[in-house]
Amino acid sequence: MAATDEIIDIERRGWEALSTDGAAATAFYDEVLDAEPIVLLPGGMVVRDRQQIVDSMSGAAWSSFELEDLEVRALGDDAATVTYGVVAEREGADPYSALMASTYVRRDDGWRLAVHQQTPR
Repeated sequence: MAATDEIIDIERRGWEALSTDGAAATAFYDEVLDAEPIVLLPGGMVVRDRQQIVDSMSGAAWSSFELEDLEVRALGDDAATVTYGVVAEREGADPYSALMASTYVRRDDGWRLAVHQQTPR
């Protein structure tokens, strides 16, 4: 599998885990997060604590999601960024629409999520 396909597959599996339940999402991100990740969230929130990021994945599952226009840009042999739009819904809440960027680095044990940013649209 080419790096582009691997990165897209990881990102999709992340959304699938987030749409299953908190335990699945927590387990997925505990596995895929790099040792020192950075997450930039709406409202100016910056999270650098790996365990805090993992723990935050245990919230309510998304009931549906649609990823749009996925594009992977190589940043060398061992790093790549995937960008895309998403529309996701949770029961009883307004749809969430955002632009996403996730940067992965290849480590000895596989691709790891190093930086993630969400920009609501």
